[in-house]
Amino acid sequence: MLSIREATADDASACASIYAPYVRDTVISFETVPPDAEEMAARIRGSSAWLVGEESGRAVGYAYAGPFNAREAYRWSCNVSVYLEHGRRRTGAGRALYEALFVRLVDLGYRRAAAGITLPNEASVGLHAALGFEPVGTFGRVGWKHDGWHDVAWMQRNLSPDE
Repeated sequence: MLSIREATADDASACASIYAPYVRDTVISFETVPPDAEEMAARIRGSSAWLVGEESGRAVGYAYAGPFNAREAYRWSCNVSVYLEHGRRRTGAGRALYEALFVRLVDLGYRRAAAGITLPNEASVGLHAALGFEPVGTFGRVGWKHDGWHDVAWMQRNLSPDE
C-alpha cells in the first residue's frame, strides 16, 4: 500500500534514481543529464512542496510543485510534476501523489497548478485530464531531444473550488 509523506534531503538519491530513466531514455523530461543526489536534494529544498510515495519503506514515486514564474504576480500559481518508477503506471500511485500534493498546495495558498507535457504522451495527458486539468495550449517544436523536435502541451487546474 502506498504511503505519502513530505520529502526530505534524505530522499534525494531515491528521487534521482526514479527520475534518471526519464532523462536518459525518454523525451518526457527535456533535461539531458540526470541530476545527481546532491542536485536533487537542492531541488527538494527549493520546491514549493515535494511529496514522496513509499511502499514497504521504499520510495516508488514523487510529486512536486515549483514556481510558475519568478515574477511576483504569479505567486499564486505553480508548476507541478509527478514521476513514478518504471512499471508503476496505472497503479493509482500518480493520482494519489497528485491528490495529496493538491491538498498541500491549497494549504500553502496556491490557486492554480500548471503542467507541461511533452507530446505524444497519452498516459500523462489522460492522468492530468482525469484530475481536472484542462488544456490551455501547445508550444510547437520547442524542445530538441533524441534527434527530434517535440511539442509541449500545457494544462492547468484550479486548486481552489471557489475560483
